[in-house]
Amino acid sequence: MWGGLTPANLDRLDELAERGVIGFMAFTCESGIDDFPFAGVSVLRAGMKRAAALRLPVAVHAESQAMTARLAREAAAGHRATVRDFLDSRPIEAELEAIGRALELAGETGCRLHVVHVSCAAGVRLIAQARSRGVDASCETCPHYLVLTDQDAERLGPIAKCAPPLRSAREQEALWAELSAGRIFTVGSDHSPSPPSMKEGTDFFKVWGGISGAQHLLPLLLTRDADLPLLARVLSANVAERFQLPSSKGGLAAGCDADLALVKLNDDVEIKAGGLFYRHRQSPYIGRRLRASVQRTMLRGRTIFQAGRMMGEPGGRLIRAARRP
Repeated sequence: MWGGLTPANLDRLDELAERGVIGFMAFTCESGIDDFPFAGVSVLRAGMKRAAALRLPVAVHAESQAMTARLAREAAAGHRATVRDFLDSRPIEAELEAIGRALELAGETGCRLHVVHVSCAAGVRLIAQARSRGVDASCETCPHYLVLTDQDAERLGPIAKCAPPLRSAREQEALWAELSAGRIFTVGSDHSPSPPSMKEGTDFFKVWGGISGAQHLLPLLLTRDADLPLLARVLSANVAERFQLPSSKGGLAAGCDADLALVKLNDDVEIKAGGLFYRHRQSPYIGRRLRASVQRTMLRGRTIFQAGRMMGEPGGRLIRAARRP
């Protein structure tokens, strides 16, 4: 569970930590949700200082508010609201500017920084360079940046809207290279579902931005000849390490929880709407063929998914950060 870091709750970060959050999440641009305002430089600095004292990380959605807002206003003034207009309003430069600022603040405050859903290789390299200078920073990308491109966004429309937006095929290849080189610490789905009505409309700036991606996170990453130990790290071991989860998580060893996914490799499966487990059965991946499929999932040794169906009752538990020094 993550806690929000906004201008309105800087005085409640301690309370959130006591309630069990594993870190704090901040947006450097408008989030699209009215009750989650973005954190400007002064707010982010103050939040990072407190997070450092609490020994918890800050996760940042990094896009420049000034740049994205200006470009969006210019598009609106010119009555431009297509998919391409939206993509052009959130350029890589906006992402790099915000990443750079977040890294500066992390270095200044001593806060552990995790930049989420990085969409470009240049952003990954900025973070790697900061780490080499001693800044405690890491980053995450998402499956949609690794399997979908801006051309897919134009073809699919609102179902493929996200922020940062989908990038070019060339950027996608560069991102895979960064992942293979071990400079991307985690890969997360950034699951963001919505009712179909919020994914409709001719103004691409106004439709909901978010992709439902949790169900196919692992199989999507296996659409290439993936390095399986690398995937185990970015989907499990690194997650547990970076977010200070208990030692029972993130490994396959005596004493660890038996949290396992049994996967059939060299499979041939088509993603269909009827096979989605989401409340709203929509996905930009419908129609895509997968080369691997999850056959069985176990949580603490108990089977919770097998042969395409859920098993038993929910059995999740709140995992608290260990808050190690």
